Amino acid sequence: MSRAAPGAATRVLAARILAAVLWHGHSLKAELARQLPTLADPRDRALVEAICFEVLRWRRRYEYVLSAWLPRPLPARDRTVQALLLAGLAQLDALRLPAHAALAATAEAARGLRRPNLVGLVNAVLRRATREAWPIAGAEGIDLSHPDWLIDRLRADWPGRVAALLDAGNRPAPMWLRVNPRHGTRADYLARLAQAGIEAIAPDVPAHAIRLDEPLPTARLPGWNEGALSIQDGAAQLAAEALAVCDGERVLDACAAPGGKAAHLLELAPGLALTALDVDAQRLDRVRDTLRRLGLLGGNTRLKVADAADTAAWWDGTPFDAILLDAPCSATGIIRRQPDVKWHRREDDIAALCTVQARLLDALWPTLKPGGRLLYATCSLLRAENAEQIAAFLARTPDAVAQPLDARFGHPDGAGRQRFPGEDGMDGFFYALLRKSG
Repeated sequence: MSRAAPGAATRVLAARILAAVLWHGHSLKAELARQLPTLADPRDRALVEAICFEVLRWRRRYEYVLSAWLPRPLPARDRTVQALLLAGLAQLDALRLPAHAALAATAEAARGLRRPNLVGLVNAVLRRATREAWPIAGAEGIDLSHPDWLIDRLRADWPGRVAALLDAGNRPAPMWLRVNPRHGTRADYLARLAQAGIEAIAPDVPAHAIRLDEPLPTARLPGWNEGALSIQDGAAQLAAEALAVCDGERVLDACAAPGGKAAHLLELAPGLALTALDVDAQRLDRVRDTLRRLGLLGGNTRLKVADAADTAAWWDGTPFDAILLDAPCSATGIIRRQPDVKWHRREDDIAALCTVQARLLDALWPTLKPGGRLLYATCSLLRAENAEQIAAFLARTPDAVAQPLDARFGHPDGAGRQRFPGEDGMDGFFYALLRKSG
């Protein structure tokens, strides 16, 4: 790398991560976890992460600008340089970095990507971006950087809310903490944060939640290694509150990874008997690690690799008092946290996901005892996965009765409640509580 362009290595890494996500289908979360540790300085790691998030938020808008300014599209072999140009635009636009530093480091990064012949092109495009007004497409999907199919689905489901939903999807999310009551009260932990000089907000709901408007590395959170807290969005925390488990109950978490909700259930009722399933062994290992860090991995907890819908493979025949079905879904309610969802999800995925959700509901219902309750939850905004899915299940399941949920859980929608991203600082989430009659 050139000594005249400090920071080029961070731009090289950002471009490689973005290329893996945008053109090879990799998960942003997985790529960051794999590649960020190669940077020693936490400030460099934070910059790479910020660049990647903003590029994925504003991809369509930035690609439109490049299409107007590049004399011809870059060939497929130069995809990493295409990603580098997107990273350059993000630094100037969303991140508002000083132009001289961003330009020099980003142009020099083309050399680090083994494309020295394109250093001049990168430099010229980014200089133009500092001098000229950026072209505006005048098309909602491009200017607000969401796929057209998703905008159409949101408009059909939530007319009048589309602009707010798209805006929320492009805004960084706050950091939500969940205090482990086994280690102290929320007031106790707020005092620890204040002592550490960390500004925090304690909202009315959820009961054990704290919000940080400026996210921090876990290493800076007091008591993290000792299990005093978890990181979990407020909307996800509400799932355990809706299920309202009690000591002595037999409870199933049907799709448990990465383990936040399973841990929350055990924190609220240490005496319950919990079965946690996940179809992926590596993801179930994350559940185990989470429970171990929080001091919750006891003899009353059973973790099993299994497809929850294949009950013959894992169920012992003893019915459950309560079931949490945090169903696989489109994740359209958490785009602000996982902006790559916009580019990885396809419209034809929705029908397949709805089939999986219905299969899980039908398979798990017989494992619930009469009088027991099942909470169906998704982090989706699409009614096909939420209110319409539950309406169809109720129509074909005579002993399923919808139970009311209060305003903590969002806006009434069919038999459930829908939260929208950004409301009270939380993610988009759907909840429906069902009770088995008899």
